[in-house]
Amino acid sequence: MKNLLLAILLILTFIQPSFSAGSEEESSSSTSSDSGTSSGGDSSASKSGEYSTSKTDYEKAVKLIKKAKKYEIKGKTEKAEKRFKKALKYLLKSNKKFPNKADTLNYLGFTTRKLGDFETGEKYYLEGLAIEPNHIGINEYLGELYVATRRINLAKERLDILKNCNCEEYQQLKEVIEGTKKSKY
Repeated sequence: MKNLLLAILLILTFIQPSFSAGSEEESSSSTSSDSGTSSGGDSSASKSGEYSTSKTDYEKAVKLIKKAKKYEIKGKTEKAEKRFKKALKYLLKSNKKFPNKADTLNYLGFTTRKLGDFETGEKYYLEGLAIEPNHIGINEYLGELYVATRRINLAKERLDILKNCNCEEYQQLKEVIEGTKKSKY
């Protein structure tokens, strides 16, 4: 019996799996403006047969956006802008490879808005809402864009959609609309 177990163990040790990592992006609904938890799904097996642990374009972009936000808080706007521009490139690649993902469109809207392109940001947000109308992050960020572009009635529509989410995004957008709080993004 021991010999049989040892033989099975040795066989399993030397067998190389002949399949690669998944190639489809998984989409999950954001419950926070920061969550954007979709997996980019674009990792694959390397030429040597080992699995790649490299991050997807989407994951790289999210990491860069988080760094950019931290730089903004510290007042390092040039460094933040550089990260947003790099994140935008990764998001565009991810969106091309895996189109129609609400989380990706949310970050595309956010990133272009942060780079001062409100028109394109709004376009991405609206594309995301066409896919997932109750996306919390998109509704909050689009509401903030509407406040920044002085379209308060449209911002209030986004707030109305968030009213039953029991989430911090509702309160944040409400305060931005009321003028009691400046948008942190």
